[in-house]
Amino acid sequence: MGRLVGVDLARALAVFGMYVVHIGPPLSATTGVASWIRYLADGHSSVLFATLAGFSLMLLAGRREPKTGLAGRQARARIAIRAVVLLALGTAMAMEYGGVIILGFYGVYFLLALPLVKLRARTLAIIAAAVAVVTPQLAFVLTNLLTESVQQSINAYDPLRRLSEVGVLDLLLTGFYPALTWVSFVIAGMALGRLDLSSSAVQKRLAALGASLTVAAYGMSLLLAGKSALRSLAEDGPSSGGSGSMPPDAGSLPDMSASFLLKAGPHSGTTFDIIGSVGVAILVIVGATVAMDRLPRLRRLAKPVIAVGTMSLTAYVGHFLAQSVLSLPAGTDTQQSWLPLLGFVLGAIVFAGVWSRFFRRGPLEYLLNAATKPAKYIR
Repeated sequence: MGRLVGVDLARALAVFGMYVVHIGPPLSATTGVASWIRYLADGHSSVLFATLAGFSLMLLAGRREPKTGLAGRQARARIAIRAVVLLALGTAMAMEYGGVIILGFYGVYFLLALPLVKLRARTLAIIAAAVAVVTPQLAFVLTNLLTESVQQSINAYDPLRRLSEVGVLDLLLTGFYPALTWVSFVIAGMALGRLDLSSSAVQKRLAALGASLTVAAYGMSLLLAGKSALRSLAEDGPSSGGSGSMPPDAGSLPDMSASFLLKAGPHSGTTFDIIGSVGVAILVIVGATVAMDRLPRLRRLAKPVIAVGTMSLTAYVGHFLAQSVLSLPAGTDTQQSWLPLLGFVLGAIVFAGVWSRFFRRGPLEYLLNAATKPAKYIR
């Protein structure tokens, strides 16, 4: 169970990273260590979240070996039901909180990844790499061909768009987390899910791979794009309103040149961004796994934090609801203090620690699991 505890810890870190982005001060109001925390959280936390979502798919579809026959059909049905539920929940939350909500995008990722759940780790890794190389260029071309009039025509007939500001076009191409490019993170997580993360040899190879991807992607971007690429690492995140392809408020499309594809900033959606972010996600997952496997005292101390990772859906949705109740500004320059963020992190840890003493799953995790029960009737 040590490797799963490590994954739960990584999931908790992803949740806290999203807290930093949504509740903490903007990068312009931070210095020193705080600036690095904010920079690392921008983009990387949501990527880590998406990568771990792919890992979770393998827990449903069969960790080391894919489920087949009746068990395989029921597992795929559970994944499909989860996708629909997350899409519905994400749409409902986007009505109140806008396009920053990732849950609806998760639903699309799961549906796109469903045909791949039987594949081996090597095959999944090759597909993830191919998607990372091809889809950013495809997304760039499609976005530049998508005129505002065409966009408005599509949105006019989109029932999801009528309900919230996140429609089908946003989910697939123009939103904060477009499935066309972001599904590569999920597929990479699926590949990780098929590996034995408790093996020292696997851990060493993954650590080397993660470091190599990170250095190569960001280094090549800096080399090709020049000094402006270094600044873009801090300016293209959601706190500045950038989604990499179009504004989250569905305003006019940006005028982008091909040099945009050389960037590696958070949410830029370029090949360099995807590869570098996957490298960071791998390093976090491997680091958390090694720490939990080899440092039993730290594992005991981190138990309340790990509990947050076991109910990440509850922690994610809960922080938006709490923001509304407390009327806290989110992702704006008006937030200058770190105290609200620290309060949210501490609140999540206390809640998860107490809840986990009495229940196996978080509140929303229990409801999501209950929603998939009809899959047992698949024959």
